[in-house]
Amino acid sequence: MGIVDEDVARVRDDSDIVAVVSQYTQLRRVGRRFSGLCPFHSEKTPSFSVNSEEGVYYCFGCGVGGDIITFVREKEQLDFVGAVETLAHRAGINLRYTSSDEGETRRRKTQLQEVVARAVDWYHDRLLTSEDAGAARSYLRSRGYDGEIVRRYKIGWAPDGWDALARALKIPDSDLVDSGLGFINRRSRQQDAFRARVVFPIFDAQGAAVGFGGRIMPGHDGPKYKNSSESTVYAKSRLLYGLNWAKTAIVEADQVIVCEGYTDAIGFAVAGLDRAVATCGTALTDEHVKMLRRFAQKVVLAFDADSAGQDAAARFYAWEKEHDIDVAVADLPEGRDPGDLARSDPARLVAAIEGAKPFLEFRINRALDDADMSTAEGRAKGAERALNMIREHPDALVRDQYVVSVASRCRLDLNLLRSQLKAGEGSQARAARPRAEAVGRAGPHQSPELEALKLLVHRSDEMAELLSGDLFADPLCAAVYELISTNDGLHDVMSSGGPEVAELVQRLSVDESEAEPMDVAARLWENLVEMEMASSKETLGLADAASRPEIFRHHTWLRLQLEEIRNPGRRVEVIAELLAWLREGEDEEPTSSTAEEGRS
Repeated sequence: MGIVDEDVARVRDDSDIVAVVSQYTQLRRVGRRFSGLCPFHSEKTPSFSVNSEEGVYYCFGCGVGGDIITFVREKEQLDFVGAVETLAHRAGINLRYTSSDEGETRRRKTQLQEVVARAVDWYHDRLLTSEDAGAARSYLRSRGYDGEIVRRYKIGWAPDGWDALARALKIPDSDLVDSGLGFINRRSRQQDAFRARVVFPIFDAQGAAVGFGGRIMPGHDGPKYKNSSESTVYAKSRLLYGLNWAKTAIVEADQVIVCEGYTDAIGFAVAGLDRAVATCGTALTDEHVKMLRRFAQKVVLAFDADSAGQDAAARFYAWEKEHDIDVAVADLPEGRDPGDLARSDPARLVAAIEGAKPFLEFRINRALDDADMSTAEGRAKGAERALNMIREHPDALVRDQYVVSVASRCRLDLNLLRSQLKAGEGSQARAARPRAEAVGRAGPHQSPELEALKLLVHRSDEMAELLSGDLFADPLCAAVYELISTNDGLHDVMSSGGPEVAELVQRLSVDESEAEPMDVAARLWENLVEMEMASSKETLGLADAASRPEIFRHHTWLRLQLEEIRNPGRRVEVIAELLAWLREGEDEEPTSSTAEEGRS
């Protein structure tokens, strides 16, 4: 599924790359090219160059490059189709889709977003001008929200009427329900979802209106906070309040602050920390983290991250490893949320972010601060609690450093604590017996290549179409894969290879894998693409000026494939594209243009 190739070509050819890039950085003509400060990294001397004739860009400072579609994808964090649609809308091009269902789904989503955007304006105007919003205006002023803040965040007022919004905007039943703005009650009448609430509009990362968070007025019945229901346009596990406003500041700082409420995110911005986002009535999810990693590596949690205990720790450590992020925790005063602190003591709020500690350090400090350090028994109990937390961390080097710190603070023998930690790790390992979800993390016998071969032996129908010989860096694994792929049975494989091959195949034949074929294949493809990216980067340093644009296109395509293969919903398509790319390379050197055609 996708956009018709001819339409993609029209969008690429008819779009003015200089005009689009100029929305993000000021360009000036230098000969036949345009130059300016790079919009992807901070610099004082212009190193960003645009070739308007070829429709490509490149930064000599940070090495980013590509065409206009790549530029929009990178700046707006869109998928390929989303970037093409954005440019098509700008150029007035009507797109055709390879699947009529896909085209209809996207048109419907856009239609519903327009309905929500009308509701945003109506609620906002109601707050600013309506007499029945007087109490709401007074409430917001008491919270420190002046007119500038109200207008910046488009805060609104939902009146206490059954169907005030639906009637005012004349919203059809299907649009009211599908957008989450209301529902049809038992009397078959329209009813608004939000009543007698101050409403905070929620936008997606690209600034499209998708839903609301509502705060009940003091003295009214009902839950204090209410969010839009899940709908075609609103999915709370993939939305972060404020990201549309904060993403530029997040990229510049390479840091994002995550809090739990709309008023907290606004409070951070008021205090000068305009890189805060808030979850929309849900815990931080893997989808949230993947989204944030596109903008920054450092994540500061501005809520009680330790409240969920071991479960939260396991998630955070897994995210750090899988998504290459650093998770830290802001040490906020107990009982004070960021929104209140921004009004009463903004300097303290800033200090909490600047002094954020790594997640494990934060937890250990809290455990030892609560311990009675004046007695031997108290210090021992505090150390025991800290050791239990340290055991949860997957990195042995990190664990040992914290053991040293705990021994010093609790005035206990370091070797004794190390032995206790080791003994506890053994018992935990025996109790847990982790499944093959940790493919490639538990030594050579669980490497992705061996897991792939196991699956190829036992689940060939599912695995064979996901693999290529290029994925196997280990010579023995590569030889076994080649023999399995070219022989009818395992007996033929064992007789065709040497003793090492026979021994490995025997072991594979009796050792089934619990891993999912797609997960293992994705891991192998990630490794291959990462190696190819490193190779192209090295080639770039040796290439002449004429060859560099083509190498950049290829490198950018690889980087986008790496991003998309980490999205479970895109893996089947991406692996098919990568297999086609490898087949092209068997006869000739792959180029970014052929890769681009496959991607379109």
